Amino acid sequence: MAFTAQDVKALREKTGVGMMECKKALVEADGDMDKAVDFLRERGLAAAAKKATRIAAEGVVLPYYDSEAKKGVVVEVNSETDFVAKNEKFMSFVEGVAKTILATNPADVEALKEEKFDGTDRTVTETLNDLVLSIGENMKVRRFERMDGIVSTYIHGGGSVGVMVGFDVADESKAATAEFDAMGKNVAMQIAAMSPAYLDEASVPAEVVEHEKTILAAQMKEDPKMASKPEAVLAKIAAGKMGKYYKENCLVDQEFVRSDLFDGTVAKYVADAAKKLGGTIEVVECIRYERGEGVEKKADDFAAEVAAMAKGN
Repeated sequence: MAFTAQDVKALREKTGVGMMECKKALVEADGDMDKAVDFLRERGLAAAAKKATRIAAEGVVLPYYDSEAKKGVVVEVNSETDFVAKNEKFMSFVEGVAKTILATNPADVEALKEEKFDGTDRTVTETLNDLVLSIGENMKVRRFERMDGIVSTYIHGGGSVGVMVGFDVADESKAATAEFDAMGKNVAMQIAAMSPAYLDEASVPAEVVEHEKTILAAQMKEDPKMASKPEAVLAKIAAGKMGKYYKENCLVDQEFVRSDLFDGTVAKYVADAAKKLGGTIEVVECIRYERGEGVEKKADDFAAEVAAMAKGN
């Protein structure tokens, strides 16, 4: 019995299993939907799909950099509990996902799922399903971003925050030094700690700037002390306040948090490090992932849990 792409889609929606596995199941079942479902259940994949309905908001964020290829990626893989996130098999899978992304350059997570997992003949989806069945928890690859060139990375709190920061280095041989490595790590730690929204002033969208200026104008209008000040003075005050916004939200304008090492902005810290190394270095890109940000987490109702247990007695 023949089957169509719509049949594959329908089986996927019915079971939650990946497209390639659904296609294989329909081939084995000669296009019979019910038999295809049974085929997936027999292989344990439908059970894995059932687990996929549970919320996975723990896990790890892993920045991974291949210094020879000069390619990096930060990837977030979620699990249901932080206990699983410390599992050796889970961490091996996450690193394998990062290597797969660098090797295959998928367009997005959906494309990644169909790629062959790092050095194997099985897809990322198949490998993940095996892991879900083995560990017994829902897991999913949530997102990733790549970065090419000279990159420094930092992992905070066992994978709760992951950072990549890219540099333009005039003499790339300097990037192989311990001094550069220390500087890069310090900047990455700055990003992890201070969570800048933008790289620099030029990176702030025009609409954001206008929004901030509107707020500042409204604040000054409500301030009685500003009422008698000339427009030119008010404009100067507003510019000063915008400068404060940039210092708080733009990486290179932030005060360097390791004041024990350097007193000044991040840009000046990098420039100072470059001077000591004998060249020029510029921060050109940064990515900060925080585990589970934006994911709706299940709120446990302890009273309801106790009541449910009482009913079961």
